[in-house]
Amino acid sequence: MAYTEAFPVMTVSDLPAALAFYRDQIGFTEEYRFPEEGEPAFVTLTLGTSRLSLAAGETAEFDFCIYADDCDAAVQQLRAAGAEVLEEPSDQPWGERMARLRDPSGHRILLLSTLDDA
Repeated sequence: MAYTEAFPVMTVSDLPAALAFYRDQIGFTEEYRFPEEGEPAFVTLTLGTSRLSLAAGETAEFDFCIYADDCDAAVQQLRAAGAEVLEEPSDQPWGERMARLRDPSGHRILLLSTLDDA
């Protein structure tokens, strides 16, 4: 199993305000937005070689986002290693396959692969 990248995802109750703060005050640059037009539901920002994603949601939460070349195989591997699967892999409208897990220490993992690689 190959894991290809990882970065934090913060769920925030006011995404436009959080985006303005990280972009305008700290200097992050917007790399990706979903949807592309209108009010964003998800934004990925970069600062140097670092990435941070912001997701719109009701409560402040933190996920560690990890990309794998095969979401389903990664879920099987991590389940066998003691991760609790919170949401089984499913296709998402933005073109990725996604699952949610909790690591043995209780931290949430958002596991993704592109549908082309799933």
